[in-house]
Amino acid sequence: MTNFTNILILPGWQGSGPRHWQSLWQTRHGYQRVEQHDWMQPLRGDWIARLEDVVLSTSAPAVLVAHSLGCMLVAAWASHSRNTHRVKAALLVAPADVEQEALRPVLASWSPVPRQILPFKSTLVASRDDPYCSFERARGFAAAWGSRLVDAGMAGHINADSGLGDWPWG
Repeated sequence: MTNFTNILILPGWQGSGPRHWQSLWQTRHGYQRVEQHDWMQPLRGDWIARLEDVVLSTSAPAVLVAHSLGCMLVAAWASHSRNTHRVKAALLVAPADVEQEALRPVLASWSPVPRQILPFKSTLVASRDDPYCSFERARGFAAAWGSRLVDAGMAGHINADSGLGDWPWG
């Protein structure tokens, strides 16, 4: 496969470990991971600023490949940035519902979830048994963001624990 340097990997809270499909794609295809300063205590403003810096540093339009909290990052960044024209498209996988009670205390700066239509094409892939976001909430995010919704069936959080390997279907 061709090495696309304009594919930006956006992991979620705690980053994506070595067995996560995002890490495997990064290694196999040479995609660029957007590194955050704090994976364990993520602050929305810090993550938005970092994504802005990386998008501005790329020479070609970027494709964002986001997982979990990375999906919320894309929505938050797009609602504030004046540089969204530098993004061609986004793949949003297993968004984390940061408004659910279990996540609010640890991800307080991430609420409310921006609900504006994204200014670039996007596809949201959601699982029917994701412990961090119900399928109905994911459907609502897809509608609000203008994303095409893809039903991944029973795939958990679509991460390393789901046993997907490098997730060729993705």
